Amino acid sequence: MSQLNLSIDRSSPVPLYHQVVQGIETAIHTGLLKPGSRLDNEVDLAARLNLSRPTMRMAMDELVRSGLLIRKRGVGTQVVSSQVRRPLELSSLFDDLSNNGGKPTTKVLTFNHVQADGATREALHLPAGATAFHFTRLRKIDGKPLALMENWVRDDITEINADLLGSQGLYGILRNGGVNFRLATQRMGAMVANEYQARLLETTIGSALVTMERTAVDDKGRNVETGRHVYRADSYSFEMTLVQR
Repeated sequence: MSQLNLSIDRSSPVPLYHQVVQGIETAIHTGLLKPGSRLDNEVDLAARLNLSRPTMRMAMDELVRSGLLIRKRGVGTQVVSSQVRRPLELSSLFDDLSNNGGKPTTKVLTFNHVQADGATREALHLPAGATAFHFTRLRKIDGKPLALMENWVRDDITEINADLLGSQGLYGILRNGGVNFRLATQRMGAMVANEYQARLLETTIGSALVTMERTAVDDKGRNVETGRHVYRADSYSFEMTLVQR
């Protein structure tokens, strides 16, 4: 790890494991670590950087989940490919639609600044009694309903209101507030539309919907927002790259 010039700043607000992740990502993206390069085992790496084994394990697990590293039995940990990477800035639905030439519009259905419930506090790592922004939106593309979105956002970063949400994407608002997104945990699934969803999405009751749950983390290690979205399955799909482990 010494050849990577990786340094750890213990006075930084960025968690130690995130600093390791950032250093290795930079080495891969700049070509210092070539595809197929082998890394020392986690015990040796932790000792070199004077970090605990759990901290190093967290960093390596994140890099494996991102598709940058791969663990092979009998071989160790290797760089997968300099071309396989997760963007440092996570995209939102608004970003995706705009970048593909569409014209997204948003209708804010509800907006509240309330005390967070237990599930939200757990997802955003908030203390008891903390408040958060909670809102639901209907997203259309070129006038056609596409998604129903429900989100909770911590309120100690930037101000959010219904007017902003009606004219901008959530991630754009948060980036303007100083958030640098790092990663997200995301779960996708499927369900059938109930009466409420079918009416707003202009589809039939029982029609197929794609579901997505996401919690996004910034470069300070804060869980910034969490949300549950449903999409018309006849209008939207998710595409991903899979890596052989």
